[in-house]
Amino acid sequence: MVRWLLRAEGVAVFVLGAALYAGAGGELLLLIPLLFVPDLSMLGYLGGPRLGAITYNLGHTIVLPVVLALAGWWLAQPLLLMAAGVTGAHIGMDRALGYGLKYPTSFQDTHLGRIGKRRDEAAARPVA
Repeated sequence: MVRWLLRAEGVAVFVLGAALYAGAGGELLLLIPLLFVPDLSMLGYLGGPRLGAITYNLGHTIVLPVVLALAGWWLAQPLLLMAAGVTGAHIGMDRALGYGLKYPTSFQDTHLGRIGKRRDEAAARPVA
């Protein structure tokens, strides 16, 4: 039940972000490729898991789109609102798919649990 609620929450955040993006004047077809821009924060993993977790989490915490949205609203800047929408939609999409904020131990260790196959399970399966 909890897993389902967390994923439903992710879908809701995705819809809210997409609506903010569109409401600020963003083209919906452009939203599709823009959804993957926040994943550029994964490049931090080139410097190791600790740096990677820091850069990834900075680009994937809900605080970022909230700050961007407030700044966009306060400054009457649709571009900031669109950036908030894209970032929020991306975070919602990730959460709906079960991806969370990263721990510095490994990319697979997230606040929503471990992602991917466990090493002992992968080792126990025969290769076809």
